[in-house]
Amino acid sequence: MKPFCKRCFLNEIDEDMYKGIYEYISSLSEDIRTEEKEYATRLSTCRQCDSLMEGTCVKCGCFAEVRAAKKNMHCPSEEHFW
Repeated sequence: MKPFCKRCFLNEIDEDMYKGIYEYISSLSEDIRTEEKEYATRLSTCRQCDSLMEGTCVKCGCFAEVRAAKKNMHCPSEEHFW
């Protein structure tokens, strides 16, 4: 059994799972996808958050990488709102 990974993203945990998520993110149209610089900033914020567990936000249950990739989505944490 793989050890519990606090503050890891899917690409660091499960390559097969991440491939599917990355394909989904890549398929998002540019009008709804976050710009690369903002995406990186959002993921940096997520990595600092205690609510990130194994690539999932425990506040909302989403994959952090997917939430960060969509312009209209926001961090559900009051401490790290983006």
